[in-house]
Amino acid sequence: MKNIITIFTSLFFALSSSTLLHAKDDDEIIDRLSSMYATGADYSWDRVPQSTKYAENVKKNIISKIKLPTGFKIELFAVAPDARNMAISRNKGAVWIGTRKDRVWQAVDRDMDNVADTVERFAPNIKFDIPNGPCYSPDGFLYIAERNRVLMFPAAEYFMESPDTVAVPIINQGELIPEAEESYNHTGRVCALKDDKIYVSMGQPFNVSPPEKQKLFNEVGIGGMISVDRFSGKGRTVVATGIRNSGGHAFNPKDGTLWFTDNQVDGMGDETPPGELNKMPKMGMWYGHPYYGGGNVRTNEYKNEKIPQELASKYVKPQVDMIAHAADLGMMFYTGQMFPEKYSNAIFSAQHGSWNAVKPRGARVMVTFLDSKGNAKETKPFAEGWMTEMGTYLGRPVDVQQYVDGSILVSDDKAGVVYRISYASSE
Repeated sequence: MKNIITIFTSLFFALSSSTLLHAKDDDEIIDRLSSMYATGADYSWDRVPQSTKYAENVKKNIISKIKLPTGFKIELFAVAPDARNMAISRNKGAVWIGTRKDRVWQAVDRDMDNVADTVERFAPNIKFDIPNGPCYSPDGFLYIAERNRVLMFPAAEYFMESPDTVAVPIINQGELIPEAEESYNHTGRVCALKDDKIYVSMGQPFNVSPPEKQKLFNEVGIGGMISVDRFSGKGRTVVATGIRNSGGHAFNPKDGTLWFTDNQVDGMGDETPPGELNKMPKMGMWYGHPYYGGGNVRTNEYKNEKIPQELASKYVKPQVDMIAHAADLGMMFYTGQMFPEKYSNAIFSAQHGSWNAVKPRGARVMVTFLDSKGNAKETKPFAEGWMTEMGTYLGRPVDVQQYVDGSILVSDDKAGVVYRISYASSE
């Protein structure tokens, strides 16, 4: 018995020492990666199988149900568990897919047949915390917005085959929001890039944010949007307030205006308040929360409160009132050449679907056409069928992004996949 205990104890300490040797602190790992040193850290090179019965069932049981305008078709691009917001590479057919867990996936179409050949864990040495929001710059920099940090990955396409990927904190852990305000709710950050600045949307954690939090939230940008220099992280500016929880934003390439979706207040009934698609005519404006629950509907908590003049003078009403509780998330402007001309510069946006509506709704991709002045003219469904007639969800779209060939990709965190929608006559 004594020998057994001795052997067990020796083995335990050997394993413990090995674990401690490789379980490097994340700050140390980031420091080494940003200095282009190998980490020597233990890592798990996760790979998601693509040619499986599950993939075939998605094709048969989900994709076959999706309805699109004439000439369009939808196919499976990748199996990627918990697929959320996406960023698309410039030329290698790589797609980075955020999640609400601890992984970022990289899906790569290696033979350029518009189907991902491999889906692997990106930067496996890094301890991500809700890395929901990747975005990618035209000059090849990948950014990932987490719950309370923003990382930059220079030359992400070049380093993506290695576990040691150059990573630089643009906003350090614990500095995106005060650590005391970290929450499990409305923490899916998203980002967009323009003029050497990165714009990050930050949802506030409440259904309706309480009065005692308003001063802090407005100062920090919680329930709003901030911008910082995309290389240094300096020059932090709160560019918008009064946003409940935005899950997608993008710049109009024609006029440079920033547009964003907003999820609105729950618990006021199935049909109210509406979700929102907003346009930012200039920085520093206010978008209604917590006085408005969505559109022009006042919240129960603030309906008898007078809106302060300093906010009222900066109020911007939504461009589009979306159906209530459809959960409008990721969005993009279409700039490709594949789709018919009428879709040029149109906004494609994802409706994730309701979580508590008695009558379920959403689970579709919308398209919004703009007029000659750059304002919303018409919004209608583009892709539907992820919800059955019984109100159950086959899938739940999260984000829409343009692929390298001019098709669009749609992520689905329920099914754990990414779809590709193309215009058939152009192929």
